[in-house]
Amino acid sequence: MFKKSFFTAGAVAALISTAAQAEDYTITIKDHQFSPLDLKVPAGQKIKVIVKNNDATDEEFESSDLDREKIVSGNGQITVLLGPLDAGSYKYFGDFHRDTANGTITAK
Repeated sequence: MFKKSFFTAGAVAALISTAAQAEDYTITIKDHQFSPLDLKVPAGQKIKVIVKNNDATDEEFESSDLDREKIVSGNGQITVLLGPLDAGSYKYFGDFHRDTANGTITAK
């Protein structure tokens, strides 16, 4: 005899879909600086980084370590999908204000 399952096929699919979704993190640009300076994320998982630009001027989220380069319009935002990342630190910068717009994503 088969035991009755408490999960329907739809419920199982929803659980799998939720597990595969990227976790959200936010980086903010204000006065040509990124905040937080070091974003901590879990290693081995997909993540979604929302970069919000609170300045009136455009900035760029760029990282050779992460192989990403995207313009963030003034008072706009972008979404950057990453991962899964190996444990370590990944530097990024704002190409239009390299002297002040720098940060790191640390995966642990």
